Order: sequence, then structure tokens, then C-alpha cells
Amino acid sequence: MTRWQDVARRVREQLATRIVGLDDATEKVLLCILTGNHALLVGVPGLAKTLLVSSISELMDLKFARIQFTPDLMPSDITGTEVLADDRGEGVEGGRAFRFLPGPIFANIILADEINRTPPKTQSALMEAMEERQVTSVGTRYPLPKPFFVLATQNPIDQEGTYPLPAAQLDRFMFRIRVEYPEHDVETRIARKLARPNRERLAPILSQDDVLAFGDELTRVDMPEALRKQVVALVRRTRPDNENAPDFIREWVAFGASPRAAQALAIAARARALLHGRTRVELEDVLVLAPDIVRHRLVLNYHATAEGVRGVDVVRRLLADHFDLATPDETTQPSFWRRLLSR
Repeated sequence: MTRWQDVARRVREQLATRIVGLDDATEKVLLCILTGNHALLVGVPGLAKTLLVSSISELMDLKFARIQFTPDLMPSDITGTEVLADDRGEGVEGGRAFRFLPGPIFANIILADEINRTPPKTQSALMEAMEERQVTSVGTRYPLPKPFFVLATQNPIDQEGTYPLPAAQLDRFMFRIRVEYPEHDVETRIARKLARPNRERLAPILSQDDVLAFGDELTRVDMPEALRKQVVALVRRTRPDNENAPDFIREWVAFGASPRAAQALAIAARARALLHGRTRVELEDVLVLAPDIVRHRLVLNYHATAEGVRGVDVVRRLLADHFDLATPDETTQPSFWRRLLSR
């Protein structure tokens, strides 16, 4: 077992003391943290989204901050504010001056709970932090600590009084992870657990140096040139004006995925290979990760909305078409792909 395989195993074992299931979401959140990217977890209340993020943060020897987003949250509530401070000390000449007091966003791991419940002005401040790794206050820029990543949650119901995330901000999230209802056997195990939460703090597994070292090791993971070209071609085919776009893309999609989708898919595939003990990316890595990387970057048109077509449906059909995997032949449709299509 390689070092990073062992890290992934220990993370799963520690989380199992608090959370039942969510293995897929756990792996993708871990991929985001190790690659310094952001993730958006979407699901109805009670599926342990917030618990998952807060628990993973305990496994990292990094500074953690939780921000509960509300309609009255102002930009300065998360970025910080200028205060008038008295600089005069004993035996020292001075006077009053403005001083910047950093807000909760000055941490390594940010849990942005119910991110869509805050107004656009606050969202713009958060987007600057996500993209530029800095905040601006009264014309002065303040760099955020390294590493820095936002793990956000969103509730798909109770949409009254919410502010849908703009496409530009969605594009900054590496993954949009759909947290579904648990399977029957998993829910049975959940029902057996006591309602009282486990308050024992989890033992840290990864440090800041480990996270930075993972980025260095990614460069040594080989991604075959043919597969890299296929990833780029896949993303380009999501755009309806592309000459190679299939008919269903032109029918359902208004705007396709940006180049960030191809970049994110290549990085995440390398990271997944490393966590699975490999130094070479395989097709399985791309197939498993692509739906949650590409779907939130698609803007569907009114035809798709009228027909009840979701972004993930479009991506899965495109994957099957692009890699010629929509056949019953076991050699071209392995079991993991059948499971992916059945979700």
C-alpha cells in the first residue's frame, strides 16, 4: 500500500466513527483539499453534508472556519473590517489610525454553509477569495493563507429568499457533489446508531506540509497523451457551436463547459490515481469524476428544462457517446460504468 492509499484508508476509518456511507463524497472532498480546490455539496437537509466537511477538517492540521450564510450577511462579515484603533502606548507618541481586523475567511478550510442564502454583494467578495486567494478592503489587498479552499453546502429545497449562484462562481468549484439519500442497508445502519453525536475530536492525519507535498507528487503522475486529448475533446463537445457536438448537446445546452472543466478533470484524475496507489491515470478515473466536474458548468436551455433533463444526464450521455461505452459488452461497459449510469 502506498502512502496516499494509506492516507485515504485512514480518513475513511476515522470518518466511519461519525458518518455512515458518503464514501463517494468523501473521496471527492479529499481530492479537492489535496489539490487546493473548492467543492460544492448539494443535498436535502439531514444527509450529513455539514458533518462531513467539519469532520474532514478535524483530520487536517489546518485552520478551520465555519460561516453560516444568511440573507443579512455583509461582505465585511466574512472578509474583515477596518476599525479605528488607538495606537498610543505607554511612552510612545501616536494617535488613532484605521486597522484591518481579518474576518473568518482568513483560514485554510472554509465551510460555507447554505452558500446560496447570501446576497450578490457578499457572493462577489467570496468569489474574489476563491479565485484570487485574497480579499480587498478599502483598496488594500490582503493575501489569504495557503492552502485555501472553500467547501460549500447548498439545500436544493426551500428556495424562497435564496440567491442562485452565478455561472461564474459555479465555475470556480472543482466538484458539484450531489449527496443523495442513502441506500437501504446504509440507512439501516444509520438507524442503529445513537442520535447523540460523537463529540470526541478526530486525530489529525494530514498537515499543511502534507497537502503541499501532494501537489508536488501530482506532477509525477502520468496521464497518457491520448487520454488527455480525449478529455479536452470531451469538454469541447459540450459546446453547442462546436462542429463535433452531438445533436442532443445542440438540443439541450445553451452554453458548454469552460476550459476550467478540462483542467479540473485532468488534475482530479491524477489525484484519484495517486489515492488509489497508481502513478498513471486510467479511463476509470475520468469516467468516475467527469459528471461532478462538468455538469454544473453547463447552462441548459428551455428545451432541457421542459423535458426534465438535468446536467448530469447530459454529461453521462456524452460520456457514453464519446468513449463508446453504451453497449452491453462487458469489455466496453465495465461494472463501475453500469453503476455510474444507474445513479
